Amino acid sequence: MSPFSEALRDARSRRRLSQLDLALRAGTTQRHVSFMERGRSLPGRGMVVRVSEALGLPLRERNALLLTAGYAPVYPETRLDDPALTPVLDSLRALLDGHEPYPALVVNRYSELVAANDAFALITEGVAEELLEPPVNVLRLALHPRGMAPRIRNFADWAQHVLERPRRGLANGPDPRHQAMLDELTSYLPTLGEPAGDHLGFAVPLELASSAGELRLLTAITQFATAVDVTVAELSLETFLPADAATAELLKARPNR
Repeated sequence: MSPFSEALRDARSRRRLSQLDLALRAGTTQRHVSFMERGRSLPGRGMVVRVSEALGLPLRERNALLLTAGYAPVYPETRLDDPALTPVLDSLRALLDGHEPYPALVVNRYSELVAANDAFALITEGVAEELLEPPVNVLRLALHPRGMAPRIRNFADWAQHVLERPRRGLANGPDPRHQAMLDELTSYLPTLGEPAGDHLGFAVPLELASSAGELRLLTAITQFATAVDVTVAELSLETFLPADAATAELLKARPNR
């Protein structure tokens, strides 16, 4: 079995798709998928791209699959400080500023802070200085005992929500950095009992004590689905929205906005 065959079967299995499911999505036949997974058929570059899209692979993983099939990567990976990305970053900063008076930030694939608006200072109040040394990891910021954790009123539920980020990263395949972050974050969690009978799940508003008052914040995460650059595709715009009228009023009333 070739490296491509193994990688294709592994990617399909992790997404719990049958060969027929993948064939229908990729516009081919189950027999062809079977032959590719058994190493009996070496697909052309176009087929590898189609299969990658059908699997919903991130651009980085699509490049990796192309390499296993013997083809050069087709999606560029541009450094954030490259002038070519200046228009993208300028647009993101405009979005961050436009989200005031509510906090917003941009992070990379490992949840390291790329940019944030002024209102993000509410999130980092009282955080230990060493946690704000670049690169700032916002997941560590959230759960570290010297980070936001003491101010999060619903820490147990919010912590489970935060853990989903590295777990999703690992769903795309083994990654030592995602695994190390998951292990670190888990070490910060107390032993949690069974959820209460009225438990509604871990997708809950963030309840945060701040200098502006007690806040209840919803989070929204935007990614760039049509990006063809690996770096841009791996950026996430994360915005905090008031979950109730009281929070909205507290944030709008903040001075020096």
